[in-house]
Amino acid sequence: MDSSKLGSVPEEEQHREESNKPVVSAFASLPDRRPTKSSEKYSPLDWSGFFDGEEDVCIPDSNDVFHLYMAGTEGPVVFCLHGGGYSGLSFALSASKIKEKARVVAMDLRGHGKSSTENDLDLSIETMCNDVFAVLKALYGDSPPAIVLVGHSMGGSVAVHIAAKKTLRSLAGLVVVDVVEGTAMASLVHMQKILSGRMQHFSSIEKAIEWSVRGGSLRNIDSARVSIPTTLKYDDSKNCYVYRARLEETEQYWRGWYEGLSEKFLSSPVPKLLLLAGTDRLDRALTIGQMQGKFQMVVVRHTGHAIQEDVPDEFATLIINFISRNRIGPHGVEIPGLARPNPAQAQGQSPAQTKS
Repeated sequence: MDSSKLGSVPEEEQHREESNKPVVSAFASLPDRRPTKSSEKYSPLDWSGFFDGEEDVCIPDSNDVFHLYMAGTEGPVVFCLHGGGYSGLSFALSASKIKEKARVVAMDLRGHGKSSTENDLDLSIETMCNDVFAVLKALYGDSPPAIVLVGHSMGGSVAVHIAAKKTLRSLAGLVVVDVVEGTAMASLVHMQKILSGRMQHFSSIEKAIEWSVRGGSLRNIDSARVSIPTTLKYDDSKNCYVYRARLEETEQYWRGWYEGLSEKFLSSPVPKLLLLAGTDRLDRALTIGQMQGKFQMVVVRHTGHAIQEDVPDEFATLIINFISRNRIGPHGVEIPGLARPNPAQAQGQSPAQTKS
């Protein structure tokens, strides 16, 4: 198999030198806890200050219910897929900026956040891709608007696999956040140790937020205050908060997330943007592809693995510029001088595609 690879490990992940970064997970009904004076700095922030609404999408002929956060009313849909252990609220701060130019939908993936499925541990790449297709079908039927898939870490692998299938007719762009296959594959052997090395129990949500920031997994306190609470659930038997996502029990699926990811990324027939927190993680195939102008790459410095959380304003600007640069309108690619394109043109066949 090609050594070039695009992916990122089950999240908080491997390649970040902050070894004690927490892989967070999510749940909704958390007991109210009044922050003490010393913990006010780390008190939770409500999602409603960033997204415009939330919605539960029930999948027909199943007991699966996926939770979505939504923002914006016009423009293409920026459909966000979070990393393993995170939740849709990982994109909260950036969504509040992106919604000025586009619509934002951030999904809690299976086994994460407020989503509930018949098998929360089935994190196979095929199952997660099917979940996204089912949610898009439930939201938009047979006439979806132009969609820009944005995926971080594990969610990046899902986005790439969806794009590579070439069955989402309205797909107009692909943005992958800090995921490179070679590094991810090499790191899988260490993932169980990384996961078990995290702090496992928290006496309060404030303590979990504080630990995520002090431990280095997140560098933006405000983002942590929004995103961390939904990655936890209260364990009555232990009288403490624990991680919602049980990533350590999903090891059988990890390799499938990242194997062959670089080739799939390069073959996706839409404009592509790769955001990295460091250049050392770009493998040979991606290096060649980038030199050939097959995708745009931006190295976002002074951040950790969760670029969208650490520098949300810069992340939002990059997404908005990507949409503008590739002339992605609400119905697809818009070519100046032509009448409004019809949905069949929404496959991302933009002149800019050949540039990056």
